[in-house]
Amino acid sequence: MPRRDLPSAQEAARILAAKRTRPQRRPPPPMGRALNKTLREFDARFGQGSGALEARWREVVGPEIAKRTEPVKLTKGRNGGPSSLDIRVAGPAAAIIQHQAHEILARVNLFLGAEAVQKLRIVQGPLQHKHERPAKAARRLPPLDAAAEAGLAQDLAAAPDGKLKAALLALGRGVLRQSRARAEGN
Repeated sequence: MPRRDLPSAQEAARILAAKRTRPQRRPPPPMGRALNKTLREFDARFGQGSGALEARWREVVGPEIAKRTEPVKLTKGRNGGPSSLDIRVAGPAAAIIQHQAHEILARVNLFLGAEAVQKLRIVQGPLQHKHERPAKAARRLPPLDAAAEAGLAQDLAAAPDGKLKAALLALGRGVLRQSRARAEGN
């Protein structure tokens, strides 16, 4: 084979200017955006999944049952077999929940679609309560009147000033407020 000489710089520039290059390949879209259309189709075709059930559990089964239970997993049956819903129940409430199983299944099937769940499996264990509502703030008791405050200060006049005296004053105020609230409540 004969040996070829390399082109000069001017010839290389002319060759490169005439040669067409391929456009740069675009990267694929992010996975979430690519799957959104498919997920919407599946959701419309097969109904809402266990994620929606977990997020709206309190609305689906009601506040009394939701206090004692939480959904764990939704299992589709193989070869057309019955699907089941596993729910976690706090210890001794399992017997009560077992008696309400038909009502729970009816409510879940109303939410997920007809005959979406045929069996309910109860698993005893501590609840995670991811979606628990915050507890109501305790009612604040009214402050002491001037006479009660003066009597408390007089009782603690002999105590030396400092953290101990401040703590005893706070304790005394709390005790007097509670005893006054109980007396007014009766």
